[in-house]
Amino acid sequence: MRALSFSTGGGLDFWVLTDRSMDIGTLSWQGVQLAWQTAAGFRAPALVNPEGDGGRGFNRGFGGFLITCGLNHIRQPMNGEPLHGRLPFTPARLTAYGEEWERVEPMLFCEGEVVQSRYGGETLRLKRRIEAPIGGASMRILDTVENLGAEEVPQAILYHFNLGFPAIASGSTVELNGNRLLGPTELPDGGLMPARTWPIGGEGEARCVVKSTSNAGAAGLAVTFAFDTRTLGHLQVWHDLRKHAGVLSIEPCSSPFPEKGDDPLGALAPGERREYRLEVSLAGTPITAFAPIAR
Repeated sequence: MRALSFSTGGGLDFWVLTDRSMDIGTLSWQGVQLAWQTAAGFRAPALVNPEGDGGRGFNRGFGGFLITCGLNHIRQPMNGEPLHGRLPFTPARLTAYGEEWERVEPMLFCEGEVVQSRYGGETLRLKRRIEAPIGGASMRILDTVENLGAEEVPQAILYHFNLGFPAIASGSTVELNGNRLLGPTELPDGGLMPARTWPIGGEGEARCVVKSTSNAGAAGLAVTFAFDTRTLGHLQVWHDLRKHAGVLSIEPCSSPFPEKGDDPLGALAPGERREYRLEVSLAGTPITAFAPIAR
């Protein structure tokens, strides 16, 4: 699988998986791996069939820091659409990458595009730019989705960010705009929690922060997910903290969880575009060891 390796020089290192929709594979902070990874590793796209396993082939490639879901369907298999849509694991066309030293804020960057198309169905193009300030501790994802087809089609997107230990450990919490959603008692002993969705509303920026502390109460890591609520008006959270799993998913998305039927998506007319913007930033020190028990 083709990948681009980024190192900002500020403690943040990550891989952009060109052959997997330009998603994020590994993500390390101060030399510590934070991205949750499945035992299957990063499988080549040819080994992942989203239509297989009753439309749940997504689960055979699920893993890494980010999987982008969509572009016309997200969540459970429904009406012939597979789990999380047909975009995941589609190879991208890499159009540019490098360094931009002439900017006020120098950047590492890459750009590419992914086309999701079926004859007689949808034709949607995702154009993606990922940039990371040189010497910094953040990355930005700038996406544009365009309808290249001749008919109006539904369009939805979900950013499936996945954290594992030590980002998730005893004392971890999840906050949305300063309000506690989970933790510390639910984490890491909460088992399997089905997906829950919180509406955000308004026009501005939402901030979801995952914090971890040691069992001695020392402050540790903070991972912040900031996203534009004009197009990502909902936050979905899911976790499976059972043995041999250990994943917490933070999922900014474009639509609420439906009670029945299809997702209530906003359609794109031919030639119409929709923009999405997210930023992930890191601070603090990962806690990889816990205070010994006094004897």
